[in-house]
Amino acid sequence: MPRFLASRKITSRLLAAVAAPLLLTACGFNGTDREAQEKQASGVPDTAQAPADPDFAILEQTNVPDAEPRPQMQLQVVLDSQGFGPGVIDGKEGLSTANALKGFQEAHSLPVTGQLDSATREVLAQWRDVPATRVVRIPENWAQIAYAAVPDEPEDQARMKQLGYESLDEKLAERFHTTAETLHALNPGGQPAGTPAQPTPAATNSSASPGSSASSPAPQPAFRPGQLVRVPNVGLDGGVTPAGDDRDWSRTLAALGVATSQPKVARIVVDKSESWLKGYDEGGKLVAMFSVTSGSSHDPLPLGDWKILGVSKNPPFHYNPDLFWDADSTDEKATLPPGPNGPVGVVWIDLSKEHYGIHGTPEPQTIGRTQSHGCVRLTNWDAARLAQMVGSSTGVEFQA
Repeated sequence: MPRFLASRKITSRLLAAVAAPLLLTACGFNGTDREAQEKQASGVPDTAQAPADPDFAILEQTNVPDAEPRPQMQLQVVLDSQGFGPGVIDGKEGLSTANALKGFQEAHSLPVTGQLDSATREVLAQWRDVPATRVVRIPENWAQIAYAAVPDEPEDQARMKQLGYESLDEKLAERFHTTAETLHALNPGGQPAGTPAQPTPAATNSSASPGSSASSPAPQPAFRPGQLVRVPNVGLDGGVTPAGDDRDWSRTLAALGVATSQPKVARIVVDKSESWLKGYDEGGKLVAMFSVTSGSSHDPLPLGDWKILGVSKNPPFHYNPDLFWDADSTDEKATLPPGPNGPVGVVWIDLSKEHYGIHGTPEPQTIGRTQSHGCVRLTNWDAARLAQMVGSSTGVEFQA
């Protein structure tokens, strides 16, 4: 990953309903997205994406029993489906899973312990039959996607067409809210756990995307189009229907396995010490909770109440080294293309506190574990989900 990515992920775009550009400098950048205006000026209709688009492919499923029970992963799968994101679904205990469990307990009026106690087990029993994993076939048309390694330097990234996925493995991991390492563990020898080991054809990789000549060859994937793989049992079974008015965002939601329909939240609370973000509806009920990374000693989280000025989806990133205390002296300003591996991932939620926002990340495994440049970071799938929940009337509170 680019050296400045994990902490400097920021981007900007114009929210369709906002007349002025969003200022995204928190983590230090600003910019505008003129795509909608350009389309309107040219008279080119924004039609729905063709069904052949790889991101809208429906993943074929097959019934292959797992080789072992995975109770911790099953818990993570259920929590994720109920809106309490455990971060990456990896079958391991940790801060993010404990936070998600606390959110589930609060929402169900249980003692908030973060532990799988008897009262919590009793409520969770209604989902006892939800499998921890499933076996899907990677769509053949995923071979159409151009994967390319993301270079370290901003000026090299600026030459790329997009900061997309580096490999099919990475794309598959984000689709199922996990990591490539977890996928490898679920598919020993390239076969879904629970199936007899068979010879696996050599993996192939698509060519780098146009404009990425400055980057090195993309990592060779362990998985390939058409292959059966065991994955965490999350995401959308039926895919996302392309929306004619925002096909790019529909594609992003589909690629992340995130439903278009999400509960609306009237208030967001971010807790710095416990690294979580909670979303409450108009009645004060907790409907969502995600683990986050927020602030650092150099860029502390700005405590207090703030407003949401706009939501920027798939934004480009205007890198300004003057805004970062740890920037290299040789760095120059650069406009980086959008993409899930961009500094702020797939979305930027702009706040009334200048230079601060809530956004995604290209490194989901770091959420809750590392510091940021003052902003609030979530996994790309949780950030995309949150973007569907909030609006200009949503209040935001940052607390210690």
